[in-house]
Amino acid sequence: MSAVLALLASGLWGTSDFLGGSVSRRLRAAQVLAVSQVLSALVLLVVLGATGRVGTASAGSWLGWSIAAGATWAAAMGALYTALARGTMGVVAPIASCGMLVPFAVSVATGERPGPLQLLGAALAVAGVVGAAGPDLGPSARGQGRATALALLAALLFGVEIYALARGSEGSVAGALLGMRLTSVVLVVAVAAAQHRRSAPVRPRDLPPLLALGVLDLAATAAYAVASTGGLVSVVAVLASLYPAVTLLLARRVHGERLSRLQWAGVVVVLLGAALCALG
Repeated sequence: MSAVLALLASGLWGTSDFLGGSVSRRLRAAQVLAVSQVLSALVLLVVLGATGRVGTASAGSWLGWSIAAGATWAAAMGALYTALARGTMGVVAPIASCGMLVPFAVSVATGERPGPLQLLGAALAVAGVVGAAGPDLGPSARGQGRATALALLAALLFGVEIYALARGSEGSVAGALLGMRLTSVVLVVAVAAAQHRRSAPVRPRDLPPLLALGVLDLAATAAYAVASTGGLVSVVAVLASLYPAVTLLLARRVHGERLSRLQWAGVVVVLLGAALCALG
C-alpha cells in the first residue's frame, strides 16, 4: 500500500507541476503559489474540521518538521514554477525530481536498509531522470541555463522538504500537513504581496485552475505523508519522485513539446526503476 500511495503522489504531483507551469506562463510564480496555497489550505481546514482528524500527538513531535517542510517547499516551488515557465517542462521537471537523493541518502545513512531490488530500482530511477534531462545539460543547450540552475535549486530544496515531511508525519500526518500548509501560505502570500504592483491581476478565470492545482498538490502531499509512515522513506521518496514522467507526457500532448529518443528512453527507465522498487 505504501508503494501504491507513493506512486499516486507521483502522478498527482506530475499533473500539478504541469498545470502550475502552464499557469505560470501568464502569472508570476508567487501569484500562482499564493492563490493555490490559500485555496488548498481552506480545503484542508474544512476536511480536518469535518473529520476531526487534527492529530492527538504532541505538537513537539511534528511542528518543527512541518515548518521546515513548508518553508523549503515554498522556496522550491517558486524556483520550480519559474524554471517551468522559462524552460522546457520535459527537462526541468526531471532535474527537479533529483531531490529524492536527499531523503534516500539520509535514510540509508541513519539505518534504513532497502533490499537489492529496491536499490537497483532507485539507481535506475535516478539514471532515467538524468537521461530525460540529459539533452539540455550539455554544452549544446542554449537559453536553458537559468532554468536548469533553478531546477537544481528546486531539487535540493524538495529533497529537504520531503524528508522533513516524512519525519513530521511520524508524529501526526494531519498535524504535519496543516503545519506545512500554513507555513507555506504565510511565505508565498508575503512574496506575492511584495510583487503585487509588478504583477498582472489574477482574473476570475484563473481561479479554477489554481484551485485544481492546490487540491492536486495537497492530495499528493497527503498520499506521500501516509506512505512515508508505512514504508521505508528511502524507497517511498524515490517512488513519489517519478512525477517528471507525467509532466513530460502532458507537456508533449498539450504543448506539443518534442522529446528526443534519449528522453523517451529515460522515461521508460524511470518506470522500470519504480516497478523494481515496488516489487522489492
